[in-house]
Amino acid sequence: MKRWYVLQVYPGYEERIKKEIENLVSRKGLDEFFGRLLVPSAKLKPLFDSVAGNAAQDQQLFPGYILIEMELVPQAMGLVLGSPKVVKFLGGDYPMPMSAKEINRIDSQVKGEIAVGPEKEEFVVGQSVEVVDSSCPFTGFVGVIDKVDRNSERLTVMVSIFGRMTPVELGFHQVK
Repeated sequence: MKRWYVLQVYPGYEERIKKEIENLVSRKGLDEFFGRLLVPSAKLKPLFDSVAGNAAQDQQLFPGYILIEMELVPQAMGLVLGSPKVVKFLGGDYPMPMSAKEINRIDSQVKGEIAVGPEKEEFVVGQSVEVVDSSCPFTGFVGVIDKVDRNSERLTVMVSIFGRMTPVELGFHQVK
């Protein structure tokens, strides 16, 4: 049975990798194991529709990721993971399929049924964030927001350090 999985790839190569996997599937005759490949992108709704030159832009929803509908059989996994610039399936050796609800929401965004607005710095407790400030020793770490202080624009983010969840105080500008 074909299910949807998330494939992590090199950012900026999503479309190229998608085409390469589609070509490999056809050449190797493994069409029966694969469904659609999707690089989720949507039209970004401009802040002010009436302003001249403020047209909707196409923006990737998940840079560095491709959604792939496939059967999780060794031949199919080998073909996908053997493709250049493919990092891994989310979930590693035992990828977890996406729920129908998640796929329907993403599909609706791609089709334009759900408006995607410009990014806003809304931080919510429980949300995952990545530390992006190069001056911070935790650059590249991904953590979960534990506390949000909007007045001082600070977050307490729980980051895994040596296998233990540790609170780290960061500014809004240090994460995305």
